[in-house]
Amino acid sequence: MAFLPELRASRATGAGLAAVGVFWGGFAAYLPDYKLAAAVSDAEMGLVLILSAVGGMTAMAVSPRLMALLGRAMLPVGGVLVALGAFLPLLASGTLSLGLVLLAMGAAMSTLDIASNVRISEREAQEGLHLMNLNHALFSFAFGAAAFGCGLARKAGFGPETVAPVLCILLLVLATVMHERTLATAPSADGRGEPAASPWGAILPAAAILFAAFVSENATESWSALYIERTLGGPRGEGSFGPAMLGLTMGLGRLSGQFLAARLGEARLVAGSAGLGVFGALVVALAPGPTVAVVGVALIGLGVAVVVPSANSLLGRAVATEQRAYAISRSWMLGFTGFFLGPVGMGLIAEHFGLRWSFVAVALMMALILPGLARLKRR
Repeated sequence: MAFLPELRASRATGAGLAAVGVFWGGFAAYLPDYKLAAAVSDAEMGLVLILSAVGGMTAMAVSPRLMALLGRAMLPVGGVLVALGAFLPLLASGTLSLGLVLLAMGAAMSTLDIASNVRISEREAQEGLHLMNLNHALFSFAFGAAAFGCGLARKAGFGPETVAPVLCILLLVLATVMHERTLATAPSADGRGEPAASPWGAILPAAAILFAAFVSENATESWSALYIERTLGGPRGEGSFGPAMLGLTMGLGRLSGQFLAARLGEARLVAGSAGLGVFGALVVALAPGPTVAVVGVALIGLGVAVVVPSANSLLGRAVATEQRAYAISRSWMLGFTGFFLGPVGMGLIAEHFGLRWSFVAVALMMALILPGLARLKRR
C-alpha cells in the first residue's frame, strides 16, 4: 500500500502536526468572533500577534534542551499543552488579554511543532524514508478539516465556548497517539545543544525561505475569512471556506510532493510552487466575489504546500549529521517568526490600504522565496 511504511514511521510525529493543524484550524475559523469579543481594530489585531511570535520563538530557542530533558515524553507533553490551549482564546476580552493569550498559544503550539519536525528529520535519517511532505500533509488536512467543521458550527450558531471543549478532547486523543516507543538515534552536540561549527551558511537561506512561506501561509489562514466576509460580502460562516480550502489544497499538494520531488528535484519543485503561489495571491487580491477568492486561496495553498517540508529536507542534506537538529531548530526559530509577523503586516496594510493590497503583499512575499532557494541550492 502506498505510504504505508511512511505512515508507520510517522505515527507519533503525524499526530503531533495534525494536532497543530486542528488547533490553528479551529482558531482561524472563529477569528472574527475573537476579534469582535476583544474589540480590536485590524492594526491592533495585527500588532498583538507579535506576542504570539515572542512565545513561539522562546519555545523554539529552548526546544533542543527540552527535548533532551523529556525524551520520549516530549511530543505527548506538547500535545497536552496544545489541548489546553484550545480554551485560551475564550479568555480574551480586550487588547491586553488577547496579547497574553496569543503569547501562551504561540509557546504551546511552537513547542509541539518544532519537536515534531526535529523528530521527523531524525526518522528520515535513521530509516531512509521521505517523511516531511507526508507529515506536513497531515497538518494541512487536519487544519482544513478543523476550519471547515468549525465554520459549519459557527454558521449554525454555535459559539467558540461550545466548540472549545470538543477541540480539547480531540487534541487530548491525538496526544495519546504521540507516544514514541523508541527514539531515532541522533548524534549529540556539545553540552549546550550547539555543534562546534554552527552551519549558518545553510541556516540563514533556509530561514529566509521558511519566513516567506510562513508569512504567506498564516497571513492567508488568518485573514482570508475576514476578507471573504467583509471585503467581498460573503455570508456569515462562509469566510471559513477560505482557510478550509487552504488546508485542503496544502494537504493535497504535500501528498503530491512525495512524488514530484523525486521527479523534478526539490529545488525545482519549490521554485515552481512559489510561482503558483504568486499567481494565486494576485487572484485573491483581484477577486470580484467570494468564489473567485476561494479559488485563489486554493492556488496559494498548492503553491506554498511543499515549500516548508522541501526546505527542511534541503537543509538536512546541506549540513553534517551532528548539525541537523541544531540547524533545523535555529532555521525554524528565525523563519517561523513569519508565521506570526505575516498577520501583523496584513493587519497594518489592511488598516491603511485595505485587504486587497494585503494579498498583493502576499504575492511579493512568495516571490522572495526564490533568492533564498538559489543560495541554499548552491550550499
